[in-house]
Amino acid sequence: MAGERAVGLVRELHRAAGGHLPPFRAEELRQALEEMRALYERNQADVSEAKSGRTDLIFLIRFRHCCLLRNQRCLLAYLYDRLLRIRALRWEYGSVLPNTIQFHMSAEEVEWFNRYKKSLATYMRSVGGEEGLDLTQDIKPPKSLYIEVRCLKDYGEFEIDDGTTVLLKKNSQHFLPRWKCEQLIRQGVLEHILS
Repeated sequence: MAGERAVGLVRELHRAAGGHLPPFRAEELRQALEEMRALYERNQADVSEAKSGRTDLIFLIRFRHCCLLRNQRCLLAYLYDRLLRIRALRWEYGSVLPNTIQFHMSAEEVEWFNRYKKSLATYMRSVGGEEGLDLTQDIKPPKSLYIEVRCLKDYGEFEIDDGTTVLLKKNSQHFLPRWKCEQLIRQGVLEHILS
């Protein structure tokens, strides 16, 4: 039936819970575009016949045109929703996405993510004086300035603002400034220990 491939893409995104990014379906997208091209070509042929006096084709032409518009809306909704999810991933994971997420992105989406990341970094450097302002820190208001964290994997040396260096080894626990740890918590290097 006309439009099922495009609607299937939107349904798949709707089923993906909580902003999860499902794999990019390039083949289904290509098939939906091929279907649109075939509908358009059939409409063009029927329009030339309708101009010569076959008025019985007008309803078929309108139906195909509605199918084209529906497919277009579905494909644009699919691509736009994916971009919104990718933008949210930048705020959640930081400037480096895990490989499991990048694996689900198309080359164009990876390029868009990199351009968005650079644009955000340029803006953050331009705001807040010499050092800039990191908008990705303290997404939720902190209850305390220092938190207790456990290292989930070997990370190496980690320098704090006062010049102290902390060695982050797997299963080691530390009491560190929240704003220095938030990015590492989002990346999965550290885990916040709730007491």
